[in-house]
Amino acid sequence: MALTGIDIEDFRCFERVSLKLDSRYNLFVGENASGKTSLLEAIFFVGRGRSFRTRRLDRLIRQGQDLFRLVARADTASGSIVLGVGGSREGTEIRIGGAAAPSAAALAEYFPPQVIDPDVHKLLEEGPTRRRRFLDWGVFHVEQGFMETWTRYHRALRQRNAALRAMADDRFVAVWDQELLAAGLQLDEMRRRYIETLSVPLGQVGMQLLGLEVRITYAPGWAQDESFSAALEKSHDRDKRLGITHVGPHRADISVRVDGQLARERVSRGQQKLLAAALILAQLQIQETHHPGRGALLLDDPAAELDGTRLAGLLQVVRTLRSQLFVTTLRPELESLGTPGAMFHVEHGCIAAVSW
Repeated sequence: MALTGIDIEDFRCFERVSLKLDSRYNLFVGENASGKTSLLEAIFFVGRGRSFRTRRLDRLIRQGQDLFRLVARADTASGSIVLGVGGSREGTEIRIGGAAAPSAAALAEYFPPQVIDPDVHKLLEEGPTRRRRFLDWGVFHVEQGFMETWTRYHRALRQRNAALRAMADDRFVAVWDQELLAAGLQLDEMRRRYIETLSVPLGQVGMQLLGLEVRITYAPGWAQDESFSAALEKSHDRDKRLGITHVGPHRADISVRVDGQLARERVSRGQQKLLAAALILAQLQIQETHHPGRGALLLDDPAAELDGTRLAGLLQVVRTLRSQLFVTTLRPELESLGTPGAMFHVEHGCIAAVSW
């Protein structure tokens, strides 16, 4: 699957733009602040129903307007389909093939993009929320029934927390404990299987990019030496006192070790960027194995903070992927960028196709 075109209206600096895209490799060229990253953001939004830069929809709407619209055409095994996303200060509207979509997750069935941008190191540096999102995005693509299980767990979590805050009788809380445990254990097992699968390509890509041994470990959200049931029971009094559930898959995390040491303590900022990129590239490899030709990678100005050797190493791995590529650059002459199928010049909200 691939995006063959996108129409952008009143998104960031773009008033109206219509692009015909290459199914393999698209290169966007322009100066800083020309709109290259905003273009990637629009493409990302079509597949994820959200931005990778901000949670605030109002920041995505062009100044003076009330809403933005994105309409993309995607090739699938059964033909072309239209993906539509509209955003206003009231929320997001998603349509697939002209029909309202139940959730943003439905978009990813047709166009599931990943992004490597200058902030990619935050995957390692920030708290566990970003890493859980990364983990669950990967599990979603390989485990049938993941979304149903994830939804069941979080519904039970919300209800249990509401009962705790209301200081409900323990018997009522226990009703939600049963559902929390049942869905939580299924969710945990799916994540464990995925981490085991991810560890192989991560080790390979990590060695290619860094020349170091890279390993990933998983913390389920409770102590490793006890069961979820025992941890939930032990935490009951604290949960009731504070009105929130302190253990469970919603507190899970992953950690990455380089040559046996935690990455945050072992590697430089530049190496952290490559390591976080390795996580995303390894995830894309797994996704390609399960769904050939359905991945997409957005690579935002990879030459900005990497020296020539590291950039060449990163792009060498990227070119082995079968995913559709969207790359931005200030310097299209760089040999390591290779030859795009389509190239566009971006300048102050205007985009024009140019010859290579």
